[in-house]
Amino acid sequence: MKRRDFLKVTGLGAAGAATIAAPAIAQGLPEIKWRMPTSWPKSLDTLYGGAELMAKMVGEATDNKFQIQTFAGGEIVPGLQVLDAVQNGTVEIGHTASYYYFGKDPTFTFGSAVPFGPNMRLNQAWYMLGGGRDLLNEFYKKYNVTSLLAGNTGAQMGGWYRKEIKTPEDLKGLKLRIGGFAGRALQKLGVVPQQIAGGDIYPALEKGTIDAAEWVGPYDDEKLGFAKVAPNYYYPGWWEGGPMLLAFVNLDKWNALPKHYQSVLEQAGHYANNWMMAKYDQANPPALRKLIAAGAKLRPFPAPVMEACYKAAKELHSEVAASNADFKKVYESLTSFSNNGYQWFQVAELGYDGFMARHSQG
Repeated sequence: MKRRDFLKVTGLGAAGAATIAAPAIAQGLPEIKWRMPTSWPKSLDTLYGGAELMAKMVGEATDNKFQIQTFAGGEIVPGLQVLDAVQNGTVEIGHTASYYYFGKDPTFTFGSAVPFGPNMRLNQAWYMLGGGRDLLNEFYKKYNVTSLLAGNTGAQMGGWYRKEIKTPEDLKGLKLRIGGFAGRALQKLGVVPQQIAGGDIYPALEKGTIDAAEWVGPYDDEKLGFAKVAPNYYYPGWWEGGPMLLAFVNLDKWNALPKHYQSVLEQAGHYANNWMMAKYDQANPPALRKLIAAGAKLRPFPAPVMEACYKAAKELHSEVAASNADFKKVYESLTSFSNNGYQWFQVAELGYDGFMARHSQG
């Protein structure tokens, strides 16, 4: 049937034809504007950039009918109070690290990374396909929020230290900026943990308020300038083998969203997550070379230090699980999943990666 005949039969004029030509899905979408504070300074273009990208993808997928405005830490609420703002409805959504809120309940640590927990891939596989998301959202419901995957930094570094760490004894009395639950494990070895938002770490390190600081890895660490005041750069960050970043969404706001918007928001989080992992893999190697060239002293944690930390962390996990049913339930799920995953991981992945790492030295 010719187009003019179709218009005659249906009774549609030019205006009606234009309506058909427009994207049908965009015509019925409500206009919604949300605010998303983050825990990150704008200078960290991978962490904050991941939140910006998530918001951008939501807008593009909805013809800008669903808009999310991002804010750096401190612009609306302090960087370590993002969850509280989402919980009480001050904002609709926030981009943060779950383990920042372990003081409310140690179970919050699993939404990011548990000390000596799984690597990036296994952590996310557990969240996506191993029951992790359901378990965590069941817990988060008590705080009037739900979670969406929104980033991952990969395995992190062990941080910047004024003095060398040669034995577990060197940890005693050390004032270390470290986020989340890992600080409690290190307390068993005499460390004095300090939880400080990203933008406030350098001044504290420079003034001597703290003796050492861990953040993420070479790309972000270089931007924050830690090497200028604490040259000893240790690895690995055993407390963050593959930490997830989450978008917390106010539960009432989430439930009120059209299903299409819920799907768009979730997929935008996955897109930002994949981008962030790729960005760190691309940006960390050259940043590490620059740091070393500028005087950073790259050092592995000595084996006795790693073993002492592992023992302390496992003791802490057992102690908390004995008195916290939520922690116990999530910990058992994650541990079972990661133990099974590592049995496979060492067969193919580690064998291949080890071979390639040896040959990349040349």
